[in-house]
Amino acid sequence: MTPPHRTRLTFHGPLSEARAADLVQRLTRHRPTTVLDIGCGTGELMLRVLATTPEATGTGIDLDADDLARGRKAAAERGLASRARFLEESATGTTRGPADLVLCVGASQALGDRLPDALADLRRLVTDHGRVLLGEGFWERAPTPGELSRMWPDAALTDHPDLATLVAMAVDAGFRPEWTETASLDEWEAFESGYLADTEVWLAGHPDHPRAAETRERLDRHRARWLTYRGVLGLAYLTLVPVAAR
Repeated sequence: MTPPHRTRLTFHGPLSEARAADLVQRLTRHRPTTVLDIGCGTGELMLRVLATTPEATGTGIDLDADDLARGRKAAAERGLASRARFLEESATGTTRGPADLVLCVGASQALGDRLPDALADLRRLVTDHGRVLLGEGFWERAPTPGELSRMWPDAALTDHPDLATLVAMAVDAGFRPEWTETASLDEWEAFESGYLADTEVWLAGHPDHPRAAETRERLDRHRARWLTYRGVLGLAYLTLVPVAAR
């Protein structure tokens, strides 16, 4: 028996239904006909954009075959299979653009190790009159050395900028910020709780299962990490407009 995982999550990130609806409304205002989703996972946000813009087609790229399969299944169930492609490939140096709308939520690392390089790539991948939705981590406040030691392996202050620096980096890359918003604490808690909930319930009912010990250790480690960065690590949703070439 495999412990269940992530069945309670709609989005793989701190994103509420209300914010998702607002994002889709804003991102489709300019009537995109092509959508590119970098690190798409199951492509939930891309599919919602396609459902709102019947003339649009979408391409999601990711390296997780299971997530891509779930995305294809969801597209078929919603009658979007003919307009949505899910491709198992790297986003590094991708030639899938330019697109009228580029989604990159929690996936800038797929474009490169340095955020300025990823932002430059996003400018390359969007049409001159398009939009980019960038979901990117930032420090709500500077973490202490003790907090960093309890986060992910080798966590460092340089892993993320503050919000003002993040927005300035987007401007330097050739964008203007149409909208700046950040995930709320409620969204973070719903995401992180939902990420673990199914497996926690399974573990409570199967404490002597052969996989119980490794599952318990993994859950406890993940929970300790997110309770450490709770209120310290933020996620910004930036709706970016490319500056027209002169």
